[in-house]
Amino acid sequence: MNEIQSKITCLTEKLMADYGKGRVIDEIKMFDYPDRAVIIDLLEKLKIIIYPGYHRNGNYRTYTVKNNISILLEDIIYNLTKQIAVVLKYAPQHQNPDNDVREAEAERITFAFLDKIPKIREYIETDIQAFYDGDPAAYNKDEIICTYPGLYAIFTARIAHELFLLEVPLIPRIMTEHAHSLTGIDIHPGTTIGKYFFIDHGTGIVIGETTVIGNNVKVYQGVTLGALSTRGGQNLRGKKRHPTIHDNVTIYSGASILGGDTVIGKNVVIGGNAFITSSIPEGARVSVKSQELMYNYDSKHPVERKDVELDETWFYMI
Repeated sequence: MNEIQSKITCLTEKLMADYGKGRVIDEIKMFDYPDRAVIIDLLEKLKIIIYPGYHRNGNYRTYTVKNNISILLEDIIYNLTKQIAVVLKYAPQHQNPDNDVREAEAERITFAFLDKIPKIREYIETDIQAFYDGDPAAYNKDEIICTYPGLYAIFTARIAHELFLLEVPLIPRIMTEHAHSLTGIDIHPGTTIGKYFFIDHGTGIVIGETTVIGNNVKVYQGVTLGALSTRGGQNLRGKKRHPTIHDNVTIYSGASILGGDTVIGKNVVIGGNAFITSSIPEGARVSVKSQELMYNYDSKHPVERKDVELDETWFYMI
């Protein structure tokens, strides 16, 4: 045991020396950084407020929805204000070192955000309807609310987006990255999303910060709405790097739509595995060119070829 303790002491001293090199990873912030666990807990409490009949708050014993919501709001206001006050130091417009000023601003932002809850609920109601209308595997809306990862990712993105619009640093990204880790769906909180948004299956979807998505858009797994290039690094900050998707667009699995100047017009359908870097006019039907299947039955039959473009099942790859 003495030998092990000696090794631990030696390693501790070595690490302490390594911490003293002045790098970013050497910074030790005891009480001046956001608490990820608290932020995720806030997200779960907001889920109860969004769906009051579907998720129960086990921390409190209350007998009416009104009492439950009141208690939840008090908890959210306290903790969200505290977390926002911590992260405001990352925002250039909130560099005032006075803690009272920063806490007052955090409280203002918290109440401004909570005022948006009815709007968020309005949009999520349309998303649930889009999921139900678009997925024959959905037997009822309760199933969608309780189990669908796509809806959870959209719920989180809508919460985070309102905080993003209020210029809250870091917290929106913690929320969406939490949803990303659970669902495999990566939606940046800066993304603007219209009503009736439907994500089917969802795994591998990436939607970039400056993407704009209209109403009644349907997206399948593996879709990327991304930037053409990020070689410009920080010089690209604030610029439109990701595509605009207009109303009633369907994007099938594996498709990539890239670039800030790329606009997908209304009522466009984009086939599986399409790679798009320029705008598509309204009503177009986009498919991958020159896909070809080759197969044979056995050694007595020659190889047969089939033009996949003539096969409707290829286009609607789900």
